Amino acid sequence: MATLRILFTRLRTEEKLLLDAAKREDIPCELQNVSDVWYGDKPFCSPDDVVLSRCVSHNQNEGVAQLLESQGVRVVNSSAVMAVCGNKLLTTLALQKAGIAQPKFRVAFTPDAALEAAENLGYPVVCKPVSGSWGRLLAKINDRESAEAIFEHKSMLGVMHNTFYIQEYVNKGSFDVRAFVVNGEPLCAIKRESEHWITNTARGGKASNLPLDNDTTSILKAVHGAIGGEFLAVDLFKADGVWMVNEVNDGGEFRNSIEPTGKDIPAEVVRAAWGQRPR
Repeated sequence: MATLRILFTRLRTEEKLLLDAAKREDIPCELQNVSDVWYGDKPFCSPDDVVLSRCVSHNQNEGVAQLLESQGVRVVNSSAVMAVCGNKLLTTLALQKAGIAQPKFRVAFTPDAALEAAENLGYPVVCKPVSGSWGRLLAKINDRESAEAIFEHKSMLGVMHNTFYIQEYVNKGSFDVRAFVVNGEPLCAIKRESEHWITNTARGGKASNLPLDNDTTSILKAVHGAIGGEFLAVDLFKADGVWMVNEVNDGGEFRNSIEPTGKDIPAEVVRAAWGQRPR
């Protein structure tokens, strides 16, 4: 019998909510921890199954998806979508190609070039790891002296940090927005408010409902058109009356968005995933 398999490496609230939603929707579903077993040429699930891959590590999530896809298994989101969302530079280039508003950016591969890039953008700037989540290792850089120190420190952290991704600092006020897109349709959004410039709810940002209007719906549909995927979490902010896309996540957390929006996000996700099973 075809089964919806939810893969995880750390069982978070989201995965439990997805399992509960599948039960309510009468979708045969199993949780599967991918941490303690090895994988090779022997499929560990049926080609009739559909897999919702929710590994915490982006590299592990993409690797599992690639492995399963090579065996003919449908994975939600696909490894191609994961690859774009898991790399801020690839996300930026996809949005740029589609003409979607986003902060100005620069990329460099040495501390000296990164310093020149920051000077070119004009302070303050924001330096981000190319791959990462939860607002970790972000740095708001206010002047040249700070930039010299941060770029030198990053150069010592290893290969992943030797790509310097730098954005203009956008004065977004006290809030930004996390919006959810399921099967290409904008579902709901929350406003995340904080006195700190990093507003992630994982970092203490307070969530409230943000009704979707024509402007937000339009930009969210454009993001899906540029990236694809059955489930996207899109971070937006508004500057000078214009919505901009900050980041796009392929496996976003949603537990703090259910109550403010009144939307059954996990049910929407499992229905979207189950709808991708082979017919």
